[in-house]
Amino acid sequence: QVQLVESGGGLVQAGGSLRLSCVASGLKFTFSMYAMAWFRQAPGKEREFVASITGSGGNVRNADSVKGRFTISRDNAKNTADLQMNSLKPEDAAVYYCAAGLLGPGSDNPSTYGLWGQGTQVTVSS
Repeated sequence: QVQLVESGGGLVQAGGSLRLSCVASGLKFTFSMYAMAWFRQAPGKEREFVASITGSGGNVRNADSVKGRFTISRDNAKNTADLQMNSLKPEDAAVYYCAAGLLGPGSDNPSTYGLWGQGTQVTVSS
């Protein structure tokens, strides 16, 4: 059974940090063949791209809203993709989803990702 499981969400004060982690299991192909990404969705809003990383980890992409604050990384030996979030703002509050796209370019387009986790809640208090 293919699974992406996120963890690390929670409640944090504005200016604080959280580290989200996504663990993949049951993949048909080796983890390094999948581009990984994080998306988020706040209540009443559409799902939006946060950050992505290619299979080798050689290329990353960040949404303008998180540049300089969030860092995506991956460990292909552990089948994990993490999102380090610093200087959190109330507008960063959302459910954060991990996504995997086989041989993907690390796009900001959610349609290029065929696997999704169940999401983890991030709440930022002002």
